[in-house]
Amino acid sequence: MTIKIEMLEKLKIQKCLDDNQLLDNKKKIAKDWFAKLRDEICASFEKIENNRSSKNKNINFNKKKWERNGGGGGTISVMKGNVFEKVGVNISTVHGEFSKEFRGQIPGAEENGKFWASGISVVSHMCNPYVPAAHMNTRLLVTGEGDKKKIWFGGGGDLTPIFEDKKASEMFHKNFKLSCDKYNKNYYPRFKHWCDEYFYLPHRKEARGIGGIFFDYLNSNNWNDDFCFVQDIGKTFLSSYLEIIKSRIEHKFSQNDREEQLVRRGRYVEFNLLYDRGTIFGLKTGGNTEAVLMSLPPKVSWI
Repeated sequence: MTIKIEMLEKLKIQKCLDDNQLLDNKKKIAKDWFAKLRDEICASFEKIENNRSSKNKNINFNKKKWERNGGGGGTISVMKGNVFEKVGVNISTVHGEFSKEFRGQIPGAEENGKFWASGISVVSHMCNPYVPAAHMNTRLLVTGEGDKKKIWFGGGGDLTPIFEDKKASEMFHKNFKLSCDKYNKNYYPRFKHWCDEYFYLPHRKEARGIGGIFFDYLNSNNWNDDFCFVQDIGKTFLSSYLEIIKSRIEHKFSQNDREEQLVRRGRYVEFNLLYDRGTIFGLKTGGNTEAVLMSLPPKVSWI
């Protein structure tokens, strides 16, 4: 169920409410949503893991809180089991100032480097090579001060099958398109193209997976619509990925399939360490290194 945001509309008509108070309410509502989505994803994944596992019926996410020296912090949630070889669902809310070297790369932060960011990040690496790896993240960023303050959403979701899986790919893209079309008919083609360009390894001349959507700097001048869109992306990712997992976890696989999976994971590692903006952002802003590198698979091979 989409978080109710009528409260913001009521607050807007209160004459005593200034822009900073309204922004603080937006920040809190977004932060609370990311935590709620984290709880829903973790509960859903734990249910699959424990229903499938014959040896241990009490496999859960291990949660660890961390604090950032410059302001804020987050929670790392990681689970390792017999369905999910490793899955992480992290949330964080951080604030402070970008370094002088980094602030020029972020809209609104050029002058003083001030920022506030909150979001969720999900990365799943599966035991069965026929269940695709998956990634999703959504976030809210605020930079600068006064008239030069900027606020926007970013995020997306993508799928990385080890072997060709047209059915999973078509369903994944179809569901994202349906979510996008509710808000703007141009979102899906634009965000799909952005995703295809973004998740590409130029040194390999190949895509990381079958894509999905990717967006950044989303501010349509209607914060409520943008926030509802971000919520829909999170819910669409979860429902789509759950369907894919459940229909493929019983698929038989060989040792050769497993070896191919480990090699393909190498591409995942290469992209995240060389090109991923989230990794760069986390490390450049003093984020928790363990949380930033949560996306890396537990086992990987290179030929």
